Amino acid sequence: MKILIVEDEELAAARLSQLIREIEPEAVIQGPIDSISATVAHLRTHPVYDLIFLDIQLADGKSFSVFEECEVLTPVIFTTAYDEYALQAFKLNSIDYLLKPVNREKLKSSLDKFRKLKEYYGDENPNKQLYDMILSLKTPGPPVYKDRFLISRGDTMVPLKVSEIACFYAEDKEVFLLTHDNKRYILPHSIEDLSAKLDPKLFFRVSRQFIISADEIHKVHNYFNFKLKVEIKADPRLEIIVSRSKTAAFKAWMNGEAV
Repeated sequence: MKILIVEDEELAAARLSQLIREIEPEAVIQGPIDSISATVAHLRTHPVYDLIFLDIQLADGKSFSVFEECEVLTPVIFTTAYDEYALQAFKLNSIDYLLKPVNREKLKSSLDKFRKLKEYYGDENPNKQLYDMILSLKTPGPPVYKDRFLISRGDTMVPLKVSEIACFYAEDKEVFLLTHDNKRYILPHSIEDLSAKLDPKLFFRVSRQFIISADEIHKVHNYFNFKLKVEIKADPRLEIIVSRSKTAAFKAWMNGEAV
């Protein structure tokens, strides 16, 4: 099996390569390639692979752009630290979608799935069944996002509008809501759960720890290793770092572009 890895995080690429070799000792692994432009150039001259592991968020943007710039006939297993792109991934050549850090058992399950589909379809695209299933789904209605949270204040509970919220953050195994006037409340939600319930035009998950409001951003500074540091008005002391893998998407979001 000839496999290409596209991943801009060195440690993640090394871990993925190691796990693949443990599960598929005969696999021939190429890469990692760490950018959209390099991936497109490589696939134009090396189009023949059995499988591609493709990180969604690369340093120069989302890897979905690869499919717009060149023809990709190889089945793909997407990898990402976030789960908001699952449906878009399955509309492409995807046969599976793995969250990072990649789990050995889930990786083995994905490779088994690829092998079974390949055996079933033979020379046909093993992604065809999943692709046809996605296309056959009825177009969903517009998503509904939370517009308020019920906050406990002593013995009372009051609704808090999302327009009053500066950010959400995880700290010491708790998740906090911070308002524009610097008041904090503990929420019974995970950051992952909140990320799916909030309007992406209004809020952006900059890291595993923080989700911030567009209206709350005061300044954005360049930071070490191509990351960004965000200063919010409510509490400038908070250490809010945009991870390297999300800087391109974050800049697009700040510029009012769809992400």
